Amino acid sequence: MPPPPNKRRSRRLRKKMHIGEFKEYGFDYEVKLKCSLSPSDEDGHITRFLEEVIEPRKLGLGGSLTIGFVAPYGEGVATEDDRAAVEKWLRSNLPVETVKVSELKDVWYLD
Repeated sequence: MPPPPNKRRSRRLRKKMHIGEFKEYGFDYEVKLKCSLSPSDEDGHITRFLEEVIEPRKLGLGGSLTIGFVAPYGEGVATEDDRAAVEKWLRSNLPVETVKVSELKDVWYLD
């Protein structure tokens, strides 16, 4: 759904609609593993991923170890540094074949 058309709106409405200075950004990722992981290994990796990257940066994760969407937890934005940190962690901590991390996207008005 595209964002609402540009109009003059009060600060309160811009905040309520998450537009203008109140936009929130996130990104998605997709990982192709070289080999499958056991359920206990996957649980351990996702726990470390959350503890080492997602939570310290005040982000939220929807998805799993191999595919997901990362967005700010609460109000705020995910940054290019957050994208780089997620990609670096995935590449260095998993037996990956490929890692794809998208550009930042408006989390309220995804295409």
